[in-house]
Amino acid sequence: MDFPKRKQLRLTEYDYSSPGAYFVTICTQDRRCILSHITVGADALGGPLLTLSETGKIVEKYILSSDRIDGLRVEKYVIMPNHIHLLLRIDGMFAGADGGPPRASAPTYATIPSAIGALKRLVHREAGQTVFQRSYHEHVIRGEADYREIWEYIDTNPAKWAEDRYYTA
Repeated sequence: MDFPKRKQLRLTEYDYSSPGAYFVTICTQDRRCILSHITVGADALGGPLLTLSETGKIVEKYILSSDRIDGLRVEKYVIMPNHIHLLLRIDGMFAGADGGPPRASAPTYATIPSAIGALKRLVHREAGQTVFQRSYHEHVIRGEADYREIWEYIDTNPAKWAEDRYYTA
């Protein structure tokens, strides 16, 4: 029996531990809306009100603790009902979080696959269920204009939830 060939998601010759910025989207298993709830027009200024579920709070806890991975920073994120967007930066392969040498107890460098794998495992363990689907989408940010566009996309994503490609009623 011939199985369908999985689409290659990564750039074949790209080093995902290279310093730079990355945009990552991770969807929940079966696109279940288990991370947050968005009420459009509900905040004090008429904007969207995003309320995290218990599972969403677990996800946020591990996103915010990602500074324990040497050389990796989460610069911006949003936890949508059935997916998360992360704007990540890898500062350098061998720098510790404080700019000095790496700590002996930490990995010597961050990679996007290792950071996403760790996030998924930690959330799975604490939530007691499979939260995220197997794969994820990443985009290597190529310049200031690309970075600003992604920053704005993350900022405005909750307000555009009904038009989002991952939207489910």
